[in-house]
Amino acid sequence: MKSVLSLLILLAGFALYILGSASLYSVSETEQVIITQFGKPVGDTIKDAGLHFKTPFIQHVNRFDKRILEWDGPPVNMPTRDKLYIVVDSFARWRISDPRVFFENLRDERGAESRLTDIVGSETRNVIARHDFIEAIRNTKDRKVAKEVAAGVGSSLADSRIGTLPPIMKGRSELEKEIFTNAAPKVKGFGIELIDIRFKRINYTPAVSQTIYQRMVSERTQIAERFKSEGAGEAAKILGQRERELKQIESEAYRKVQEIEGAADARATEIYAKAYNQDAEAAGLFEFLKTMEAYKAVITPDTSLILSTDSRFLRYLKSADDEGGAGSQGAVVSDPLRSLPSLLDMVKQ
Repeated sequence: MKSVLSLLILLAGFALYILGSASLYSVSETEQVIITQFGKPVGDTIKDAGLHFKTPFIQHVNRFDKRILEWDGPPVNMPTRDKLYIVVDSFARWRISDPRVFFENLRDERGAESRLTDIVGSETRNVIARHDFIEAIRNTKDRKVAKEVAAGVGSSLADSRIGTLPPIMKGRSELEKEIFTNAAPKVKGFGIELIDIRFKRINYTPAVSQTIYQRMVSERTQIAERFKSEGAGEAAKILGQRERELKQIESEAYRKVQEIEGAADARATEIYAKAYNQDAEAAGLFEFLKTMEAYKAVITPDTSLILSTDSRFLRYLKSADDEGGAGSQGAVVSDPLRSLPSLLDMVKQ
């Protein structure tokens, strides 16, 4: 009898344990719970942590994360307004704001991520397609615009703007806000609160990248050619300035030399004039020295002179010949240039 009673007590205890386990459940700080009965939600959402009761066996506990969750979208190819195909990789932060609606529409987080991929991806494509590529990659509106204008490089570059940084109207952050504004109301109907959306990575597609690289190389080459042309122009300008300054210096030096030589000649003439006018003998000596200088400059062994016998240029030759004739005991002088060789020797000495 005792064994039967013990068995009954044991069975009753086990039944109470099973009943208690099926009736009691705990909720942590990071969870929120809805109770479903035969697959349909009943009652309010339970968000308070602690121990709670439910109808055993016919009610089921559905737990949902109360924390902020992450969504990392796949990279997607999409065109911009300026017809460039780019790869946009975005991510978002979200949380379950209404577990009952969330459960009725999506059931679990996997379904929510799939729906976020559809909605956020679609809005991202729409926003990117309405804006130029530069709007998606730049974020500073007041950045100074570079104005490198090609000039003097050639007719093909004369009217082109190289390295121009175009201004932006919105920027990357504004595009992210626009995507968030468009997507948030759409996901709210699924019990999801969208907290933030950001671009993780934006890049060209492989087909476009090569073209972009070639264009970059071409632009840098044009800028290099422009700098080379400007450098050659500056070099020519410097060389021209140097030549002008050199000619100016040489001209000034030549002018000073001429002034000095003129002053020296004037001084020499003044000295000669004073000596010439001093007395008759000084004047004769001056005339003799000048004539000797003329002989030295004009008469050489190869010189042939055709002069009349009464030429004043031969007066000293004639006087030298007359003196030679008087010393030869009255001999007749038939050639007044006879004494020229001896006088030439004297002049050379």
